[in-house]
Amino acid sequence: MAEEVSNKQVILKNYVRGFPKESDMEMRTTSLKLKLPEGSCGAILVKNLYLSCDPYMRSRMSKLEGHYTESFTPGSPIGGFGVSEVLDSSHSNFKKGDLLWGLTGWEEHSIITAPETLFKIEHTDVPLSYYTGILGMPGLTAYSGFFEICSPKKGDNVFISAASGAVGQLVGQFAKLAGCYVVGSAGTKEKVDLLKQKFGFDEGFNYKDEQDLEAVLKRYFPDGIDIYFENVGGKMLDAVLLNMRLHSRIAVCGMISQYNLEQSEGVQNLFCLITKRIRMEGFLVFDYYHLYPKFLQMILPLIKEGKIVYVEDIAEGLENGPSALIGLFSGRNVGKQVVAVTRG
Repeated sequence: MAEEVSNKQVILKNYVRGFPKESDMEMRTTSLKLKLPEGSCGAILVKNLYLSCDPYMRSRMSKLEGHYTESFTPGSPIGGFGVSEVLDSSHSNFKKGDLLWGLTGWEEHSIITAPETLFKIEHTDVPLSYYTGILGMPGLTAYSGFFEICSPKKGDNVFISAASGAVGQLVGQFAKLAGCYVVGSAGTKEKVDLLKQKFGFDEGFNYKDEQDLEAVLKRYFPDGIDIYFENVGGKMLDAVLLNMRLHSRIAVCGMISQYNLEQSEGVQNLFCLITKRIRMEGFLVFDYYHLYPKFLQMILPLIKEGKIVYVEDIAEGLENGPSALIGLFSGRNVGKQVVAVTRG
């Protein structure tokens, strides 16, 4: 008989409108056998070690139609990217003891029936939590958005919004390694100091202290912006468009300022796309999964040589997951927000 264990889970209570609250989620404890049910084909049973808090999860708390991802199901565990250890497998590519990163449930143990969303972890001489961030989805997002869409050249002027977050901190460091001038915006003095002192940005500013975003961007970019890595949207995007150079590039990664609004803000300056011949392209990391081996080949030596650094904000225990996730939308986290379920 397989051992039966308790299984704590984070449950979405109901679909969310407006700003999400911790009370939109609740903890539930069920039980689970540490062996796959008879007849399971191609499934794996995992113990979750680390869970990733990501802004896109907010959209899954709403009822979605025609979206690139599916809504969470009220009354069931929420899900997202995480790092896990295989306890049992009926899939030929995975065996007991393997370490993985990819989509899993927000619970202590999960049965994953779509292992094609998983990557096997081969390099364990770095912190396993890095596979929720710099070596996982956010890292590949930064790499593909910056290098594949923005096509950087030495000497380019680069601006990054939400620059101290999981993706932004990496884009800035990639840009510096590529020989660019780099400025980032963030929401506290502590985060701006992090940009300049830890990540090597040339400049940074607290957007909450600025009444005129167009003017502050003009101050930092008197000759205009060649590359904008977009994480925020709204008023920031409007101000950036007025400061872009001819034939500049914008990679649209996210628009976190809009996620909790029932009516999105309008953008007034889109005509700049025509007059300045700006290329503005949205992207999803899933389209670039094929680049993951190439990305690892580049990033691992940079981490080990100390040429790329990464800051994590780790909440201990699954019960602190809802608070950590909600904190993303008020900028409470400093660096990549991770939930440690069971440390690996």
